[in-house]
Amino acid sequence: MHNTADLQETVDEIARVLGASATLEDRSFRLLAYNAQHDEIDTVRQEVILRRRASGAVRDYFERFGIARALGPVRIPADHDHHLKARICWPLRHRDVTYGYLWLLDSGHLTDDVLARAGDLVTRAALALAHEARSRQDAGRVLRALLSGDPEERGGVSIDMPGPVAAVAVRESPERVATLWTLPRGVLARTGSPVALLAPAQLAAEVAQTLQEAYGTAAGIGGPRRDPADAWRSWREAQQALRIAEHLPRFAPVARWEDLGVHRLLARLGRDDLRELAAEVAPLETELARTVEIYLDLGGHAQKAAAELGVHRQTLYYRLGKAERALNRDLDDGDDRLVIHLGLKAVHLLGDSMNG
Repeated sequence: MHNTADLQETVDEIARVLGASATLEDRSFRLLAYNAQHDEIDTVRQEVILRRRASGAVRDYFERFGIARALGPVRIPADHDHHLKARICWPLRHRDVTYGYLWLLDSGHLTDDVLARAGDLVTRAALALAHEARSRQDAGRVLRALLSGDPEERGGVSIDMPGPVAAVAVRESPERVATLWTLPRGVLARTGSPVALLAPAQLAAEVAQTLQEAYGTAAGIGGPRRDPADAWRSWREAQQALRIAEHLPRFAPVARWEDLGVHRLLARLGRDDLRELAAEVAPLETELARTVEIYLDLGGHAQKAAAELGVHRQTLYYRLGKAERALNRDLDDGDDRLVIHLGLKAVHLLGDSMNG
């Protein structure tokens, strides 16, 4: 992991050399270090310090200035409408890769000659983040073997992580980048589809939430395992939980394997088995399928189901009767209700593949 104390020391030194307020953020605009302010800060600087991360709107605004591709400091003018003071963004680059950003509030004295005084310090910060990225990549290769379904591949690696541990699966986003090396100490991560993480069980929920928000997608958390050698089982559950989170809004955006109940059984089914279940409700039109699913989700409570659907109770009964005739099933029969309910959930898990 990056050494937080070293980064903080570097930022403090930059602020001292330049006589300006400074913050250091990773590539996803997550705050890594900041110095005691030299002067009054603006709204954006205050929110970043309080929330430890810039908002999406702030990121979008600053990225318009081309900071991700810039080779040197970028001057961003004040914007009084948005309560933004003038600032300088200095990309932290190493070997043509941007690993983070140094932000400096500029009262007008930060000329190019003044900025040059901090050149070596900025290089040091960029190198530290680059080393952290490479360290994460090495850990990712170990994690790939540890989570493998092949016993021989798993047997060739070990990790120094006291149990219990839990795996996390997060769907990547083509529009957003999450910097995995900024995750808490003790978390292993590797990129892929989905992103795989292994964390001490007490950190799993925090890690899943952090990356899910960074990507804006979904995440699944596997059950904890006391022995890290069994982490592959948690990883299998995390992937299945992710699948549930992506297709069943009730569990989105972060699904925990332990909270899924009967959906754990559905998640374990292969596609052919799901298709067989989904075929049970294939005769239902979209409106009827939604009506029956809400009715069953609410335990057959007609008044609550009608309110959820925004229809009169008699309309609900009419739709339920129509569904029974279409399926040749009886919603008062426990077995029929179970088959229908599972079939409707199977349709969600299959997604668009029913037509493929």
